[in-house]
Amino acid sequence: MSRVLVARLDSMGDVLLSGPALRAVANGSRPDGSRPNDVVLLCGPEGASAAEMLPGVTQVHTWACPWIVNPAPPVTDDMPSGLIEFVRSSRIQEAVILTSFHQSPLPLAMLLRLAGVKKITGASTDYAGSLLDVRLKPGEDFPEDQPEAVRALTIAEAGGYVLPNGDDGKLRITSGPDPEGVADELADEGPYIVVHPGAAAPARAWPALHHAATVELLEAYGHRVVVTGGPGETPLTATVAGPSAMNLGGGTNLRTLAAVLAGAAVVVTGNTGPAHLAAAVGTPVVCLFAPVVPAIRWAPYGVPLELLGDQEAACKNTRARVCPVPGHPCLSSVSPEQVVEAVERLLGGVSSLSTRRKVWKP
Repeated sequence: MSRVLVARLDSMGDVLLSGPALRAVANGSRPDGSRPNDVVLLCGPEGASAAEMLPGVTQVHTWACPWIVNPAPPVTDDMPSGLIEFVRSSRIQEAVILTSFHQSPLPLAMLLRLAGVKKITGASTDYAGSLLDVRLKPGEDFPEDQPEAVRALTIAEAGGYVLPNGDDGKLRITSGPDPEGVADELADEGPYIVVHPGAAAPARAWPALHHAATVELLEAYGHRVVVTGGPGETPLTATVAGPSAMNLGGGTNLRTLAAVLAGAAVVVTGNTGPAHLAAAVGTPVVCLFAPVVPAIRWAPYGVPLELLGDQEAACKNTRARVCPVPGHPCLSSVSPEQVVEAVERLLGGVSSLSTRRKVWKP
């Protein structure tokens, strides 16, 4: 058994999307039949809580990468030296660097090489010189327009790791009890729909009042609604939940949120981390997806999906954090009625609110 470092340095959702690749490194076989299943996952502060829930990960090491974290931490002598010392002391001889299309593995590869890592695998459009032993060329060795989970798995496979027989390659987290008991209480009260209105970037957010109107419609349609959000989103979740939906904004850690999403019949959310968390627990998703990044790469992976939003809007592929188009038309053009209809389709309900009301029952 050897120790292999796998790096995914950005957000919670990106770390969740690396799950199949991590399982390939941890549990899959190499051509020589060996199983190097002692995996150290190097991730950023935003991804650490998700990293701890991924199957196959032996150890999580958090590092605030100065070319990934936003706002970026200052670069000091301690920043690279601390990582190099950790890698050396961990006796890591091999690394797989997972990146998105707009990221380079080369700065991290340099540090890992200085730490003594003998074999490094990554995908780079730039000449890698002696920094990568296995280099995939995006656009040549594999297409860029594919799901991020598949991209990550392709990088792992290039390093010699393949998923074990019987692994379907979908997102997954380790099972565990809900530490706060919230999900159990919700389940005891019957089926529910989760609405998660927050987003890390304003360009990816559907208007709050649209969310609130959707909650009212879902309740009028006979559904119980639970609204979720992070600690900094409590004013938003209070607005969206209104007087009758359950408001869990700021009241759940990531493990509890996973349990709440796992118990939901459908999750309504934007292109944000909880969309991928819902996919990791197998819950269907209505995703309000702003085309600032391609849906083919970052839409919820491997679960029944309704994708809403104008994917050909003027903001397409801009990677903007704040909408560059007045009025935010890519998402504001989606009506609450369309969202409820999408929910009903995923539940097997009627295709239009205008035909008749249907109260969903398990």
